[in-house]
Amino acid sequence: MSETFPTSILGELATLTMGQSPDSASVNSVEAGLPFLQGCAEFGARFPEPRVHCSPPLRVAKSGSSLISVRAPVGTTNQADQDYCIGRGLGAVLAKPGVADDVFLLHAIEANLAFLHRRSQGSTFLAIGSKDLYSLPVPALDLATQQQIAAILSTLDETIEQTEALIAKMQQVKAGMMYDMFTRGVPPDGQLRPTREQAPDLYKKSSLGWIPKEWEVFLISEVFEIQLGKMLNKLAKTGKWSAPYLGNRAVQWDFVDCLAIEEMDFNPVERLKFTLLPGDLLVCEGGDVGRTAMWRGETEDCFYQKAIHRLRPKLDKVLPAFMLRFMRFARDNGYFREFTSQSSIAHLTQEKLGAIPMLLPKSDEQGRIIDRFDSVDELILSELLKLSKLRQQKHGLMRDLLTGRVRVSELTDV
Repeated sequence: MSETFPTSILGELATLTMGQSPDSASVNSVEAGLPFLQGCAEFGARFPEPRVHCSPPLRVAKSGSSLISVRAPVGTTNQADQDYCIGRGLGAVLAKPGVADDVFLLHAIEANLAFLHRRSQGSTFLAIGSKDLYSLPVPALDLATQQQIAAILSTLDETIEQTEALIAKMQQVKAGMMYDMFTRGVPPDGQLRPTREQAPDLYKKSSLGWIPKEWEVFLISEVFEIQLGKMLNKLAKTGKWSAPYLGNRAVQWDFVDCLAIEEMDFNPVERLKFTLLPGDLLVCEGGDVGRTAMWRGETEDCFYQKAIHRLRPKLDKVLPAFMLRFMRFARDNGYFREFTSQSSIAHLTQEKLGAIPMLLPKSDEQGRIIDRFDSVDELILSELLKLSKLRQQKHGLMRDLLTGRVRVSELTDV
């Protein structure tokens, strides 16, 4: 692991506690005993978010300990902000007093998770034992240097958490704004309409509830051409007509994840049928049913597979960016439920997707609604980019500080 620093092993710097599953009768929701963590499902951004307690506790992670998932997914970490009872899915690492710093050890573990991942491979159920954790290589540094490194990385962690909290707040603002946009809209004066209680004459009743008088309700199939993608199969990956395509993983809310784009064969006829054009909407048939992204021409000559519906406007009076936001509103307000088939796995067929009613203001009002969303999305995107850079910065700095490529003194001098 280390290029410059000598290394030690985790077991020499810390006391390790491996979790144990308590008797179900001792687990309770009346806060008797200690907060109980069965595994990493209760992990938060930095500290755990326990749901139940355990009395009496069997295995205890002391406050300050690094908590690490020892069963799939191996290596997920958190820090104990109080004493916890831990189940068999977790291990706890507590620095030996005067020898190591808890926060430093947490970063050292995170920096060498590849070691634990290698140890966990080969079994039917991915897991590591106490010997694997005990033998994890960590830098052998004096306590003062450990604490200096911990302070530098913790400062970055705090900035990352603040950025994440700001993004979450913006997302909440957007969620609140969404209800207003699709129930009140934005008339030419640029202000929200008064509510129906304030001005009942501005609204009319529809199959989707009370809506502004100027708005209409259409079925999706009346406004969009709907085309399901190509069936995925092994024979479709010969390489003869290989081309990029989108599957369910690539279609996220509001955007296409280009890292999830794969390739398979699309012959000339299929290319005409399944091609994507800027402004096409992509709707997930299964999984997170109705999840929608808009294709913005992220790459040339891209296609899509059968798990995805493509919506392409039939009418000029619908703006794809408006429909993109409406789909999220529709999902959040349960519009898809009665149209989703539940035979085994929930899915949204082409016929049922087409039968879903949609709101349609005049195109100029759609534009004003889009502008409202775009202004918030730009702020969110800016913070997401900042967050990505901070995480990259932390990753690089953690690697440099924990290997000795960059010495603490160099940073403190600056």
